[in-house]
Amino acid sequence: MADPVLPIRPHLPLNALRSFEAAARRLSFTVAGQELGVSQVAISRQVKTLEEWLGAALFVRGTREISLTAEGARLLEAVRQALDGLSLATGQVRRRGRRDVLAIQAYTTFAQRWLIPLLGRFHDEHPDIEVRLTTSVSPVDFAQQDLDAAVRSGHGRSWPGLEADFLAPIVLLPVASPMLVGQAPDLARLTLLHSLARPDDWRLWLAKAEPAGQVDGSRGLRFESSTLAYEAALQGSGVAMGIEALVRGYLASGALVSPFGAPLRLPGGYYLVRPMNRPASTAMQQFRTWLLAQLESDARSGPANKLDARRGRPAPGGT
Repeated sequence: MADPVLPIRPHLPLNALRSFEAAARRLSFTVAGQELGVSQVAISRQVKTLEEWLGAALFVRGTREISLTAEGARLLEAVRQALDGLSLATGQVRRRGRRDVLAIQAYTTFAQRWLIPLLGRFHDEHPDIEVRLTTSVSPVDFAQQDLDAAVRSGHGRSWPGLEADFLAPIVLLPVASPMLVGQAPDLARLTLLHSLARPDDWRLWLAKAEPAGQVDGSRGLRFESSTLAYEAALQGSGVAMGIEALVRGYLASGALVSPFGAPLRLPGGYYLVRPMNRPASTAMQQFRTWLLAQLESDARSGPANKLDARRGRPAPGGT
């Protein structure tokens, strides 16, 4: 039987389509050029070439801004779907042809204090799935990054185009070494430890706390991450603003204490986000099902059972 004759596809101007997608997404030839590492003139030339090839205008060019025509908006949707499909397929090939790889990005402290213990338990039950965890505080871009999911803080509707599963609330409470605090904890006399990744936490907590008028929330030491602030607190350098889900293990072991006032729950929380318009890999589907089951089990068992005493690890909570 003869092989089927495949239709001959037209020679598509792929570079021009890529330049068009970036310019349409950013609504700026200049910003698109910066993203793709070329000049604004090169982007403009590529878009013009595409418009001539199509025989249709894709942008309305103003003095200081551009906007999409109806034809441009229609083409953008198709190009986005095609690029998303290519990104998914090439990502699977790059993962050594395997479908059992799970790539997740999270905040550093959240990864260390919340996610890594869970991933260890997940791997025990799913040894065939290779987990790749990276950390970053930058906004996630699933179109440019080879990721299945990411952990981000916000509200459930903070991420258009992404599906979001709630993981943990953000509950603030100051924490310090019991050796530093002693019998008479007085925030006004202690050094405050700040995380540059969460610069507003002390201000927000003090605005609701009893000693607010007595404590200057701007003073103290500043660290790049909450992880470093927590470590400084453990060393007795001062009082860190903790997130309850992340310091739960320290509090349970007695390494840190929090005698300074009531916790403050902030709006929103931590969410596991993933692309809405891209099929989830088998590994991602299994991890999500497993994770949500773990969270539901922890919620039923209550806070007292959320610490793995054998490993000294906090169960789900996070930054």
